[in-house]
Amino acid sequence: MIKHWNAGWFWLLDLVGASWFAWGIAEAVSRAAAGLSEHYYAYAAIIGGGLMRAVSVFAVQHFAIASAQQSGVALRAGLFDRLLGRPIATPISMGGSAVVAIDHVRTIEDYEARFMPARFGATLAPLVVIAVVACASLVAAGILMVTLIPFILGMILAGTAARRASERQLAALGDLSGLFVDRVRTLPIIRHFGAEDRIARQVQGATREVADRTVAVLRAAFLSSAVLEFFSALAVALVAVYCGFSLLDMLPFPDPENLTLREAFFALAMAPEFYLPMRRLAAAYHEKQLGEAARAEIAALPEPMAMRPSVPWNGLRAQALAIAWPGHAIGPLDFAIGRTGMIALTGPTGSGKTSVLAAIAGQVAIVSGDVTPVDPGDIAWAAQQPLILPGTLRDNLKLASPQASQESVADAVRAVGLESLVGERGLDLPLDHRGSGLSGGERRRVGLARAILSGRPLLLCDEPTADLDADSAEAVVALLAELARTHAVIVATHDARLIAAADMEVAL
Repeated sequence: MIKHWNAGWFWLLDLVGASWFAWGIAEAVSRAAAGLSEHYYAYAAIIGGGLMRAVSVFAVQHFAIASAQQSGVALRAGLFDRLLGRPIATPISMGGSAVVAIDHVRTIEDYEARFMPARFGATLAPLVVIAVVACASLVAAGILMVTLIPFILGMILAGTAARRASERQLAALGDLSGLFVDRVRTLPIIRHFGAEDRIARQVQGATREVADRTVAVLRAAFLSSAVLEFFSALAVALVAVYCGFSLLDMLPFPDPENLTLREAFFALAMAPEFYLPMRRLAAAYHEKQLGEAARAEIAALPEPMAMRPSVPWNGLRAQALAIAWPGHAIGPLDFAIGRTGMIALTGPTGSGKTSVLAAIAGQVAIVSGDVTPVDPGDIAWAAQQPLILPGTLRDNLKLASPQASQESVADAVRAVGLESLVGERGLDLPLDHRGSGLSGGERRRVGLARAILSGRPLLLCDEPTADLDADSAEAVVALLAELARTHAVIVATHDARLIAAADMEVAL
């Protein structure tokens, strides 16, 4: 916040430069009109004032952008912890999370970099301009003050309309971004079920909504600009008329002051500076509305649940465990596992097997009952859709254990049945975030190999044998049974072979 104010102070330095510039021009013009010899201090004031204005504009941008970036880093770190690091009671889609953590933070950075310094400058600079102009002409300063009052009222009305329009636009943009991201992620399923037309209509409707909201924002912005330009032109015109008629001695009322050409020219040159800070503020007003709307969206996020203190790993027990995710009750469940062994979570698709694994990992809030809190560092998760980061196959295998040796990587690759892939394409196989080039079964085996390499005592596996052929599935079942001799393994599965290999079945 301090740097925002520092940046705003430089707008006052810009005003000092404008005063020097205006005085230099007024002095040079008045001396030339009087036929007096030239004075170089007038030209020095013009050059110095211009340089000061250039330096102040650069300084404003430098301080404001640096401060906004620092604020954005802190805000984004807090959101990552809030969205990814702690359990929440209400589910948020991946697209919605990305919009909040990326787009909204960038919007707030723009707000702090542009609007915050402009607001400080617009608060003080007009008063300073009036004081400076009053030194040359009290009447001109009074004209500027009188035009300011209806201008403020007009901007309040226009600003209120702009704020409401911006809030609606931001909400529509968030809905569109979230919809697009989530639909792209499930594109193969959409194509499989022939739902392209229905999804296209959804996206088209969301796009039309964004377009309508954007037009409303532009309409409000044009209204604000019209109010500003009207009163700005009115103020300059009234000052020009007064100064001209006063110099010509043609005022229809007694002249309350005796203006010289230098004073009149200085007052007229400074008149546009009166509304310049408010022009800057109006130019950044859209960022202000979007930034405040983004802050409101972030503030409305569901509060994360308090993290329960973890205990040293010595097995896990669930007693009357019940969760609600997303929107339907699961449980109560009772099961226990020691330092070794295997439990199979079974049930039809949608019964909540993955949600139970997430509750064990502390990622989903518990409605009632209890489960042993486990340190995240003791949990290895092999998900249905394993996280794949841009990089090589080796990088993704060693994601949870960067210091793993080549021998350990080779053993894990062999254990999960990826030898043929590595033999044909190598560990330096480049991957994108979708894991393009890998089959669904290969991606699952990458996630399982990563979990094995982590060496963590509790292994959570979500459908580890899905998308595998019979021989590969048999090998994975044998591998998990072997791991259960030294680890605690909890699997969510439909596979009868894996259920038979487990020590306990928990049916949902």
